[in-house]
Amino acid sequence: MHELMKQWGGTPYPDMIRNLPEIEIPIEGIRGWLLQSGAHQAVFFDIHTEEELPPHSHCAQWGIVLEGEMDLTIGGKTDRRRKGDWYFIPAGVEHSAKFLSRVQVIDVFDAAERYRTKT
Repeated sequence: MHELMKQWGGTPYPDMIRNLPEIEIPIEGIRGWLLQSGAHQAVFFDIHTEEELPPHSHCAQWGIVLEGEMDLTIGGKTDRRRKGDWYFIPAGVEHSAKFLSRVQVIDVFDAAERYRTKT
């Protein structure tokens, strides 16, 4: 698997994912590829930063960690999330994250307009 990640630019995502439209995101070191449906979005994130995402809220979000480690705070409760861990953030609940390593997650959002693609 690590040989494939080298071929795929260090991500666990093959060309079929990396050829999806990239999202606009104002945080250096975070990339995301968007799979869009009429009512939802799925984003394949590759996070190269040890930054923190400040507290914020939006539509409902479900995600799963593919690689790496992060501290995720949902509604004031912080848990460490690692490979294979999933999470659910109800709509309107404040949450934040601190990335402890390079992290890849897939997040599904309950809104078709959560992210816009790069122009």
